[in-house]
Formats: sequence, structure tokens, C-alpha cells
Amino acid sequence: MNRILTLLFSLAALSAAAQVTEPVPTRAETGADACPAAIAPIEAPFYMPQLGKPLFRDVDVRLEARADGALRTRQIQQAIDRLAREGGGRVVLGRGVWPTGRLVLKSGVELHVEEGAEVRFSGEVEDFLPAVFTTNAGVELYSLGACIYAEGQHDIALTGRGRLIGPALGGSIRAGRPQNDGDIDPDTPVAERLFDGRNGRGIQLPTFFGPIGCRNVYLEGVSFEQTAFWNVAPVYCENVVIRGIRVSSFGTPCGDGVDITCCRNVLVEYVTTDCGDDNIAVKGGRNEFGYRVNRASENIVVRRCLALRGMGGLTVGSETAGWIRNLYAHDCVCDGTRVGIRLKTRRPRGGGGENLFFERIRLKTEAGALAWEMLGTANFVGGLSARLPAPALTHLTPAFRNVSIREVIVEGCRELIYVQGIPESPARNIRIENVTADTRRDTSVSAYGVYKPKPSPYVIDLVDVDGIVLRNIRATTDKRDIRLVDVREGLFENIVLDLRGGELRTEISGDGTRCLRFERCEPAIVATRRDE
Repeated sequence: MNRILTLLFSLAALSAAAQVTEPVPTRAETGADACPAAIAPIEAPFYMPQLGKPLFRDVDVRLEARADGALRTRQIQQAIDRLAREGGGRVVLGRGVWPTGRLVLKSGVELHVEEGAEVRFSGEVEDFLPAVFTTNAGVELYSLGACIYAEGQHDIALTGRGRLIGPALGGSIRAGRPQNDGDIDPDTPVAERLFDGRNGRGIQLPTFFGPIGCRNVYLEGVSFEQTAFWNVAPVYCENVVIRGIRVSSFGTPCGDGVDITCCRNVLVEYVTTDCGDDNIAVKGGRNEFGYRVNRASENIVVRRCLALRGMGGLTVGSETAGWIRNLYAHDCVCDGTRVGIRLKTRRPRGGGGENLFFERIRLKTEAGALAWEMLGTANFVGGLSARLPAPALTHLTPAFRNVSIREVIVEGCRELIYVQGIPESPARNIRIENVTADTRRDTSVSAYGVYKPKPSPYVIDLVDVDGIVLRNIRATTDKRDIRLVDVREGLFENIVLDLRGGELRTEISGDGTRCLRFERCEPAIVATRRDE
């Protein structure tokens, strides 16, 4: 089966390569400011349905803001509920300030926030009760849910040019004790995982927009600011469109921009994110919890998005237990993120990612341009973060395979290519082609403060990789080292490095290293085995 998947991936990659005719976009051609009125046809190197806005009944219920500062939760929710009972329509929030608690979308209803409207969410736990079914990074539980929430609904939308402001600072939500989901036993029934802030129980911070188990979800135009946790976070949803939104959460821990978790058929386009954590991430559930749920994130297209500050511009993982497959990210710009394209998991996370395509990407990063991390760190996984000795394969051993990255312009980074597989599950079948890069960026002090980890001396660093093609890579760099550890079946073709003086040094080690070919590389790559 793996050979069949690899063949299909290779054919798809070749087909996609044959279709590349467009230049890599500039910053001005991406993000919310460039969002067109209509959705262009969706193209992908796998089957992808054409997605659009659901049809809503042509009935508007318009609400007007008041200046008394009182919560408007009941009024807004009653309008949503009434329209849902009557067959659907649109609830319109006019200009002004709208203080509210949690809002729940219902089938057939579009919530439209006009330009000039500000929806300000309460900072008090009581305004997000009763607890609802939700997830925390792949762990199912009952807690506050989301500022705008829906469960099991169909044909729902949040649109407009208005602003949404997250839970107020100084309230009980931000002052409360966040629940450590690491304390949850996977064998505890989900109904008993209750975290509502009462009787000494903690809470799970609410996401901003968090539909769960919904079909035909549409999000367009609005701005998200001051979140308490993740911003846009659909879970277990099908047929999702996210376009033309702005997310501002830099400085918020875990302030991810868009997190797609265990969803199918998703389009994310013309989104601008400036985030406290990953900008756009695709996830598949975590550890034993995600393995039992066994829902994949699949058939996802991300295009024309602009990522500003954030930990990872285009990210896969680190929750991977149900698998992430068939992802096509193209024509995107990362300008100021810490890492550009980031694939990550950890040994007990399970599942993995396959059939992942990245094309026509422009990057300017504080640290890595293309980074792949499968080990994790000791603060998350303890001794499992040590590469050796390799543990036995289990149902929670993650895998990454069939990844194509091509047509990339790197305008600044510190490390160009870093791939860290794990010995028992190497990263497999990777193609990185047609990359132009400048790795001389000085990032000792950046938007993220002092960068504490010791900078890597390697322009290319590959560890535990099985099957890789690096072709047509041109880089101006102040680094002069390449490291290959347990790399098998590798082709390095037309790698041209402007070292700005000095000689290229290549270190090769590992008993598994074999079948490496170096063709038309400048300077010539002379492999010296460190362990001989």
C-alpha cells in the first residue's frame, strides 16, 4: 500500500510541476486586502470539490446597537433561534458596540457583522455556560466552547467587515485556572471531562470561532482581535470556506490564527494573520485521544494567504493522530514568521501527514524557512525527545511521507532546510525543488525577543530521512555546512551555494546512510563520513 501511495504521490507531483506557469506572488497579492468578491475555481493535485457560500433564505433581521453597555446576548441569540425555526436567514448587527456572551449559530443562519460594528465578548465564565462539547488541541471535553459556537449544524455563516473582540481582559476567564488536559485519562468517558470553572474545576479557554461537527460552514471578511486562545478553529466539520478574514493575536500564548482539526473539504484563502502562535495549521487529533476518534483532516486547499508574525506560517501538526492528508498550500507569503513551512509531530502523537503539496511560496522568516520536526522536546515528551535509542514501533508512532515543496523564494532566513525524522519512522519520499534563498538574515534579536536556542550551523540539515530529492536549490549563505545523518536514497542535483568565502563542509554519519547521489553541485559536495 505504501508503494502505491508513493507512486500516486509522484504522479501528482509531476502533474502539478507541469502546470506551474505563474510567478510566486508578492505580499500585496495575498491576504485580506487582496480578497476578490468571488471564489475562483479550486484546483489541487487530488480530488477537491468546488466550495462556495451556502444558500440562505432571503430574510434579514436587523438589530441596532445601544449605548448602555448591557450584554446583548439574549437579543442576538433569540434572533438567531427564531430565524432557524422559521427556515433560516440573516441576522445583521449594525454599527456600534455589541457586548455579549457566547453566541450559538444554528442551521440556515448567517450572522452578519457590518463595518463599524464591534462585537465585544464578555470576560466572565458565567457568560459562556452551560458547558458544551468541545476539544482542546485534540482532546474531547466539556467546557466553555467558543465565543461563536455551533455543534452539529449545517449551512451556517459569519460574515461582514466588522470587528470581533475576544473575552475582556481582567475577567474570570483570563484569571481562571486553565485545565491541564495532560491530567485527563484517555479512559475517562468524555461526558465526565467537565471543566466549567465550578467547584474547583478548571476551564478550557474558549476559542474565538469554533464550530464542531458542522457541515457547510462559511466565514468571510470579519476581523478577530484579542483572543484568549485559538482564533478560527473548526473541528470535525465538512465543506468549510474561510476567506478574507484578519486575525490579530500577536503576544497571546496559543493564539493560533486558523486551526483546521479533523475536517474534510476545506478552502482557506486571502487570510491575513498576525499571531502569537502558528498562523495557519492543519491538525488531526492528539495521542491516544485522537487515535480513538480516528478522524483525518483531508482535502484542504490554502491559497493566497499572508502570514505576518507567528511561530509557523504554514504548519502541519503537531496533533497528527487521525492523519493529515491531501493538503495543497500555494501562492502564499510569510513575512515575519519565525518558521515558514513547518511540519511537526512527536513520538506519542500518532498518525502523521501524507500527500502534502506546497507551491509558489514566498518566505521571510526569523529562523527556519523549511522545518520538519518529529522528535519534540523534553518539556513535552520527556525522554522520548532523545533520538536514540529508538523505541519500538507502536500505534502512536507518527509518520510523514509524500511531501512536495517547490517554487519557493526565501528573502531571508537563518536555516534553509531542516528535516528531523525519527529512526523508527524516517521522513519518507520528500521532494524540494526550485528554491532561491538568502540565509544571511540576522535574527539574534527579533519580534520574538532574544532567540535562545543555539543557531544551527547547517544550511541543509537532514536526519533520519528515507527517499529525498533536493533539486535546483540556489542559496546565498554565511553557513558552510551540510549534515546528513541516516539518510538513504537521496538525490542532490544542481545545488548551488554562494558561501561568501570559505569551503563547503559535508558531514555524513549513520549506519543507515546509503545510495546518495550528488550531481551538478557548486561547490562540489564532497561527502566525508564522520563515523568512519
